[in-house]
Amino acid sequence: MHDEVEEGVTVENTLEKGDAVGLGLTFFLELFKGFGDEEGVGEWGCVGDRHSHSSFSSILPSFSSSLFFSSRRTAMTTREILNKMKVKVGLGSSDPDSGKGKSKMSKNITHGFHLVKGKSYHDMEDYVVAQFKQVDSNELGLFAIFDGHAGHNVPSYLQSHLFDNIIKEPDFWKEPADAVKRAYSKTDSNILEMSGELGRGGSTAVTAILVNCQKLIVANIGDSRAVLSKKGVAKQLSVDHEPITEHEDIKNRGGFVSNFPGDVPRVDGRLAVSRAFGDKSLKKHLSSEPFVTVENIGDDAELIILASDGLWKVMSNQDAVNCIRNVKDARSSAKRLTEEAVNRKSTDDISCIVVKFQ
Repeated sequence: MHDEVEEGVTVENTLEKGDAVGLGLTFFLELFKGFGDEEGVGEWGCVGDRHSHSSFSSILPSFSSSLFFSSRRTAMTTREILNKMKVKVGLGSSDPDSGKGKSKMSKNITHGFHLVKGKSYHDMEDYVVAQFKQVDSNELGLFAIFDGHAGHNVPSYLQSHLFDNIIKEPDFWKEPADAVKRAYSKTDSNILEMSGELGRGGSTAVTAILVNCQKLIVANIGDSRAVLSKKGVAKQLSVDHEPITEHEDIKNRGGFVSNFPGDVPRVDGRLAVSRAFGDKSLKKHLSSEPFVTVENIGDDAELIILASDGLWKVMSNQDAVNCIRNVKDARSSAKRLTEEAVNRKSTDDISCIVVKFQ
């Protein structure tokens, strides 16, 4: 479980024939199915991903389907994850196998992305949008990372619906910040109404909309982050929504923030972010209101980085900018950042989008 992550090898959970340990584990799992607390960490609870504690019963399908973990946890290539998760890219402006694309309005603006599977037991739960889209006479660059927890249905839904909901807001072109906030709220309401279909999981989000290569609208909930580089200086455009910094709001909603030794602070002892889409069982104590900022893109803007917390847990904003500032290709930049995060011992799923303005 602590081996280095290597790129280019599909993640697999395998059991060698005749492996007595694997067979014993399978028997153990079958024996204890159903003993978990579905609503959180019960008697058989254990830590899932960083965002959410998963009950023992909720992880059984992942274990029993694979029977036994391979000792070699490896990274998935971008192509493998594209095929597995149908990551939305390009719509004509990107090659879905290359993970990169460019603006039709400005030949200087390009984007690229790269994803790495972490070392946790669950499937990859990060979903990405990276595309340029023509809306009437306007070009929109749509970029997003949805970092799911307790399942992939919510981030998958966001990938397919959130940007459409934002653009459909009547005042999007005149009051984009207000439009984004309303679209986030409506999308979260839809997710909660569809919880029977989408499940009990949730997702963080960071979204960036580049309007006609001139204006950037960034919004986020959770701890996925957006960072802009101007003349080599990093500027964070998002806010990390963590339970410890919003504990008063959580308390006022009737919740609490746990702070156990060896663990990160969690809402009601379960969720490591204070704002998220979904998470119906925790929603009374959570917020889905995004932080929104609008930034003009001038000649001093060099690049923007969107990444899940798997990157930011091991790398500062300025470190990330310094790492790729002199890398010309956007996808190569995203790949370098994920590789550097792995070298710094990040074990979480890592998704990264880089948009180059020069």
